[in-house]
Amino acid sequence: MNFRFTIGRKIGTGFGILILSTLIAFLFTNTTLKESRKINDKINQVYNPSLKALDELNKVVLISKPLISYWVNVQTIPENPDKQKLRENNFREYPALKGRIKGLSLRWRKDDRDSINDVFTKIDELFAIHKEVMDSINSFASYSDPLLIFNYGPLVETGGDIDLKTQAVQQKLSRIIDRQNRDSKRINNDMLLSFRTLTTIVTGLGIALLIGGLLIAMFTVRSIVRPISYLKKILISMGKGVLPDEKIRNRNDEIGEMSLALNDLVDGLRSTTHFAKEVGSGNFASEYNPLSDQDTLGHALLKMRSELDENERFLEAKVVERTEEVVKQKEEIETKNEILEVLYKQVTDSIRYAKRIQEAILPPQSVLRIILPNSFILYKPKDIVSGDFYWVEQKNGKTLFSAVDCTGHGVPGAFMSIVAYNILKYVVNNNNESQPARILDALNIGVSETLHQSNSETQSKDGMDLALCSIDFKNKELQFAGAYNPLYLIRDGQLLEYKADKFPIGYYTGSTAKPYKNNVIDLKSGDMVYVFSDGYVDQFGGPAGKKFMANRFRNLLLEIYQKPVEEQKKILDNQLIDWQGVHEQVDDILVMGIKIV
Repeated sequence: MNFRFTIGRKIGTGFGILILSTLIAFLFTNTTLKESRKINDKINQVYNPSLKALDELNKVVLISKPLISYWVNVQTIPENPDKQKLRENNFREYPALKGRIKGLSLRWRKDDRDSINDVFTKIDELFAIHKEVMDSINSFASYSDPLLIFNYGPLVETGGDIDLKTQAVQQKLSRIIDRQNRDSKRINNDMLLSFRTLTTIVTGLGIALLIGGLLIAMFTVRSIVRPISYLKKILISMGKGVLPDEKIRNRNDEIGEMSLALNDLVDGLRSTTHFAKEVGSGNFASEYNPLSDQDTLGHALLKMRSELDENERFLEAKVVERTEEVVKQKEEIETKNEILEVLYKQVTDSIRYAKRIQEAILPPQSVLRIILPNSFILYKPKDIVSGDFYWVEQKNGKTLFSAVDCTGHGVPGAFMSIVAYNILKYVVNNNNESQPARILDALNIGVSETLHQSNSETQSKDGMDLALCSIDFKNKELQFAGAYNPLYLIRDGQLLEYKADKFPIGYYTGSTAKPYKNNVIDLKSGDMVYVFSDGYVDQFGGPAGKKFMANRFRNLLLEIYQKPVEEQKKILDNQLIDWQGVHEQVDDILVMGIKIV
């Protein structure tokens, strides 16, 4: 099993080292202090009292020598202070001091205990001799005994037995004191050495703890804080929808486990993104495995893929069904179009044939050149057949001509033009009247009766507008009557407008029709006469798509009236084409011009 240096172990190791170092410092300090306390106790309770007691013992031995010598050599009474002092020294202080030293010697080394016992034996022997002297010379009178002085006097002399024994005791005692002093100094030095060692170790441990703490802090920052900060940065970027470009480096600890999980999450998101794109582009066979059973997004995407796949199949079926319906409808439309094309061709052919019939009522050019020389007719039907037509006739030595604008255009207008032509022809041929106004009166009644139009406002108002003229070229006289359509006469650069009556041909209000006004105009050579329908002036076009209008039409006529009639026709036609441009022709167009020569 591989050892994993986890974050917990890292932190535990760091704090363990710190705690162990602190524990070692504490134990060592405690041990050192205990040992030092023992040494100090030994110094204070054994060595110092022992040295003091030995020193006192040495004084007791040392002071006994002159006192015993005084006792022997100076004749005094027994109550002499020095004799009292000797007794106090030998028999009270010494026993007490001996007992105290023996108690202290129990904690001495064995050789010192043996030595002090030997010293006590010798002191006992010495003080036994003192006692013998003190008992023998015990009164003032005893100094008179020569034998006593002879026997004990040499003992206290230099080199005597008491002197030698005293020196021997002092020598032994001095060696014991020296050893005690050395031991005391040695143990004191040991204690100082322990304190210095303790100071060194505590200082070293303190430095080691400081360095160790810094190293542990640096190690923690490098091995824990920085990787966690890096993972935090990646998670913040992922929160903004930005995935890392590289995989996160693996580690053998908890951060490594988080890195591994984050790498798996990034791979999962990339896979999910790729899967979503594939599904969005219609690739429903794209493979995708959720990250786990609890991967809500992954399972939702799989469900979405299934639903989209099903919807697409449903839509494809719908498209096929609709396509079949469209194909079927197209076939039906094509069939109907074919039928309509046939019908259209039949209708068109019928209309074209009707055009031939309508053209048959129009005077041919050969007749026009004879009846109306120096004239032009600009005739532009909107459709195949026209509601406008021109009419020319001669009667009673006069030339009758008219520009007729029937209601509507195309087939209805053409029908209306046939009706108007027949009635006009009937009126002119069956009456001896050549005055235009009276012709219009008869025409008005005839059309109204033919179309069964009364003055009721609920009936249709089919009819026509027209300008009818009668010219006597011989006498240069022109008569004019109009229904809505005026007559223009241009003479010497002036355009004279002869207005028409403001009621049409074909229907009227009241019980009887109003009579039309007959205008008589004397002509001069060079005059130019124009009659026309409203198709020219109502044509839309120009820069603003507006009507040509009567004012522009009058100005144009003023510009061209002196030109040959055929050139006037060409100019009028070209000007109309230029004005119309892309606009559709809105009505039938008819303009007649007659130059008076």
